[in-house]
Amino acid sequence: MRPLTPFFSLLRLAQMVLLAVIVQLGAVGAQAAPLKILALGDSLTAGYGLPAGQGFVPQLEKALKAQGIDAQVLDGGVSGDTTAGGLARLDWALAEDPEVVIVELGANDALRGLDPGQAKSNLDAILAKLTAHHRAVLLAGMLAPRNLGADYVNAFDAIYPDLAHKYGVGLYPFFLEGVAADPALNQADGLHPTAAGVAVIIRGIMPVLRQVIAKAGAPS
Repeated sequence: MRPLTPFFSLLRLAQMVLLAVIVQLGAVGAQAAPLKILALGDSLTAGYGLPAGQGFVPQLEKALKAQGIDAQVLDGGVSGDTTAGGLARLDWALAEDPEVVIVELGANDALRGLDPGQAKSNLDAILAKLTAHHRAVLLAGMLAPRNLGADYVNAFDAIYPDLAHKYGVGLYPFFLEGVAADPALNQADGLHPTAAGVAVIIRGIMPVLRQVIAKAGAPS
């Protein structure tokens, strides 16, 4: 009767090879997927008037990668959108299940002189849903045009710090900080940043965004 040792040796070898393959496949599967960040906004995040690759979303993704953060920034910007529009499409915007959401809405409400109370209510509903679903949030603030009068300005400007405090989310007080009213950083309409203006916005917002990313449990 032939010894069974060679057979069992081959079987043992096959088992070891199979185990190695399983471990390797597990390691590949365990690699962290890119962090998904949704930029829910208007023309300022949609890259209005800018060449492909120069808007807020692609510049932000590139800046994050340069800082060692593997992120996919999802474009949820719709030109002309208001806080009401953002609220209406929130479920659709969350379809890709982002871990982090940048909420940049309200500029068009102010430009149209819409009721600050309604804008606050819309943003409140957006933040309530995001926090209830455990999304880490960065609320990007906006300032009202000063020609709308002190009452309007005071009511509108207070929306963002009030809501950030209520929900305990990250706050960047003014999305256009360092860019607004600077002809060198804005397009001809005086409202939308150039590619250089977008770069200024990203440099300003990045420290707060990194804090929000850390809160989401992502590497920062």
